[in-house]
Amino acid sequence: MSTPLPSGTQHELVLGDVRAVVTEVGGALRELTVAGRHLVQGFPADAPRPLYRGSVLAPWPNRVADGRWSRDGVEHQLALTEPDRGNALHGLACWTPWQLLDRTDSGIRLGVRVWPQQGWPHLLDLVVGYELTPTGLRWSLQGTNAGSTAAPWGCSVHPYLRAGSGLVDDWELELDAAQVLTVDDERLLPTGVVPVGSTDLDFRTPRPLRGLAVDHAYTGLGATGRATATVWAPEGTGVAVHWSAAEMPWVQVHTADRPDPADDRVGLAIEPMTCPPDAFNSGTDLVVLAPGDAHVTSWEIEALTR
Repeated sequence: MSTPLPSGTQHELVLGDVRAVVTEVGGALRELTVAGRHLVQGFPADAPRPLYRGSVLAPWPNRVADGRWSRDGVEHQLALTEPDRGNALHGLACWTPWQLLDRTDSGIRLGVRVWPQQGWPHLLDLVVGYELTPTGLRWSLQGTNAGSTAAPWGCSVHPYLRAGSGLVDDWELELDAAQVLTVDDERLLPTGVVPVGSTDLDFRTPRPLRGLAVDHAYTGLGATGRATATVWAPEGTGVAVHWSAAEMPWVQVHTADRPDPADDRVGLAIEPMTCPPDAFNSGTDLVVLAPGDAHVTSWEIEALTR
């Protein structure tokens, strides 16, 4: 009997020269290539997923300060999954095995039930969907309140984009976002929303990422209702993420600054979010699911060539 892989069963999807691998553990995106070009920074099949690469983030994205939040006068204490900063990070579904619901050669749906547990008294059913397109991937997430009490809800995904050869310092980013959420240096918790023009974090015009350390949430996204973040490499290849700014009015951008050279600035995390960090406490753009209610979001990753 073979030993299971650390990320579980590997689901390979193919559409022409587009290929993706989705994992059982976390329902995560492990690989995405178009004509052999990697659009995301993946990870080996024989190693645990590092640094939330390709993760589904629910029922909250980003951080809950101190892991504490309250509703209807009841305080809840989540496990501190970011112990060095004292926060609960990226939800409850990242390390759970997701069950196969249905699939084709180029698409798949996986589901998981989030049970009541420490700091989380609600029952949720999640379904993640992946469907290849001629230029990349459409990624969707549905959360349904399967319990009897109203549940707070926020979600995102965590791809580390690759524009082409090189590292983050070799690429440029364009993001039409008018505001950025400032954070404290030690715990990366929100301190206020300011115009991007008052900071060095303005990417409304394409701008090189060299020397910039970014781990911030942006809002005030695009006037058209469709938000896009685009990353370009010097050789003229690029990758974009598209989403609805009405469904997801926030996006986290992270230049993946890590102490280990093997992980340092190897991809640019672009995480469209339904709500900002610590929304369980601030209430900002937080969705509340009544019993039986569902919430659906979707993202698209697209290969580009100039």
